Amino acid sequence: MSDLLKKIDARTKLAGTNKLEILLFTLGLDQRSGRRENFGINVFKVREVMRTPEITQAPEMPPSVEGMVSLRGALVPVIDLAKYTGVISENRPEIMIVTEYNGHTQGFLVEAVDTILRLDWSSMRVPPDMLTAQMGGLVTAVTELESNKLVMMLDVEKVLAETTQTDHSIDESVVIRDSTFSDKTIYFADDSIVARHQIEMTLDAMGVHYMQAINGKRAWDDLQRLAKSAEIQHKQVKDLVQLILTDVEMPEMDGYMLTKMVKSDPRFAGIPIIMHSSLSGASNQKLGQSVGVDAYVPKFEPHKLSQMLASYLLKQPAQ
Repeated sequence: MSDLLKKIDARTKLAGTNKLEILLFTLGLDQRSGRRENFGINVFKVREVMRTPEITQAPEMPPSVEGMVSLRGALVPVIDLAKYTGVISENRPEIMIVTEYNGHTQGFLVEAVDTILRLDWSSMRVPPDMLTAQMGGLVTAVTELESNKLVMMLDVEKVLAETTQTDHSIDESVVIRDSTFSDKTIYFADDSIVARHQIEMTLDAMGVHYMQAINGKRAWDDLQRLAKSAEIQHKQVKDLVQLILTDVEMPEMDGYMLTKMVKSDPRFAGIPIIMHSSLSGASNQKLGQSVGVDAYVPKFEPHKLSQMLASYLLKQPAQ
């Protein structure tokens, strides 16, 4: 299984190509539907894959959290994804995917891992409303492979927030406000419901106006319309939007490609782009810089997000 995670250097070349690599896995045969669903997770979030080690039970944990394991001297929570997603399977999960994102390390119990696929984000679609309702907003993207296999990308940020009982409320005392912010507008793109909600709370607390999209493709379409509107009004786009905040992983168009397209279009000159991602490693920050990102801020740290946004907004005169 370790072979699945080799050649990581090759993956760093995916920035700005709108491609990603996902690790496919299954959670078992669902006794309710009689189907074995296929799921995926971005390889950049996977640290290793192993046989499920001995798990130590812990008191007062959410139902889908099996307990803790010790990995290299650190205690790591273990989440049974079948239980979390409501898949009723007779088999005990034998594989653990160790993931690292949002500054946390956790293990996901799964039935089996399949392979790593390189895909284009344009083949990843926004899930239909029926699937979103059925999965409780847990699926952020879906794609159909040539084998007619349907693969669902899980909102692992939502999983982490709900299973670790993370408090995502905003302490307004640490959020930066300024009288000029009421004249500023930020455009942000993120496919995670949890992340979008926290961004909204942060911007509301700052007193900044905002527009949003659920992926890079929709953000680019909106920005194109704004550019046309600015032209009609004989203004620059930066008069209408003062900053763009983007996630990395998004269906149809990722944050790297969105950044590359905005930065290569002179109509958007003078608009800084801040990357806001749960992929907080140094390599991911370098990938963002390679396509022109002005700054990087990790997700789910509203005080840092507020500070970063304010530092750029305060550089610009009010319109």
